Amino acid sequence: MSAISKYPVEGYSGFAKSLHWIVALLVLTVIPVGIVMGEIENAPFNLYNFHKSLGVLILVLMTIRLIYRIVHGAPPEPDIPAFYRIAGKLTHWALYILLFLTPISGAIANMYYGAVTPFFGLFEIQPFFAKNEEISNFIFARHKLMGFAVGLLACAHIGAGLFHYVIRKDGVLQRMLPGS
Repeated sequence: MSAISKYPVEGYSGFAKSLHWIVALLVLTVIPVGIVMGEIENAPFNLYNFHKSLGVLILVLMTIRLIYRIVHGAPPEPDIPAFYRIAGKLTHWALYILLFLTPISGAIANMYYGAVTPFFGLFEIQPFFAKNEEISNFIFARHKLMGFAVGLLACAHIGAGLFHYVIRKDGVLQRMLPGS
């Protein structure tokens, strides 16, 4: 079965595609690291620092992505039924929102815990809140839920991309594939 699109499609720019796939790889790394951290009693400190650093990097790249998207827009959408278009937009924007809120909530909870937020050993973001473990635990609980929501939305996003590529062959995934 061929997965070649039945319809010509205009894709995203190389820069937009690069940001998308780099953030995707980071998300597919940060979530399992976060789960492992939560499951290992007294997890190694460097595992926490790696998770925090990935979160900061995701936040920086998502900021660049959002600015780029606002300035350059998106290519025209393929001609697909409204249901798929609406579901795609809702999933897309929910991911965008959560990919901002999740690392921000993690950094804030970390600061209320009284810890610095490192960035791969290059620098540290110092806490600018007074230590309050009750607030920290409250925010960390929501951070964890948001992380799971990001994972679920990412799975839906991947599944939808494969559905459009393999079943519908409508050019939706091809807009973001490298080399297309």
